[in-house]
Amino acid sequence: MIVCVCRRVSDREIARHVRAGMTFDEVQFELGVATQCGRCEGCARDVVAQCSVSHPMASLHRDDGTRTIQLANSVQESNAWHSSHRSLAA
Repeated sequence: MIVCVCRRVSDREIARHVRAGMTFDEVQFELGVATQCGRCEGCARDVVAQCSVSHPMASLHRDDGTRTIQLANSVQESNAWHSSHRSLAA
């Protein structure tokens, strides 16, 4: 599905970059997503979040002077993702 019409960027392209370890800001810089009209930003961020959830990154967490590895928290789906699917179905 095309997420960014202005730059013709698909959800697959965004997902591929996120799986390579890029953040939203890095994807935005590399692909130009949400840099023109901005209407795709919510959906693009949702794609990044969904890919990040399916491939969580470990982070170092310090608790009372000890270090433990903690997986990233899940990201709740936003309304922008659901509304974009509804508008495509209409």
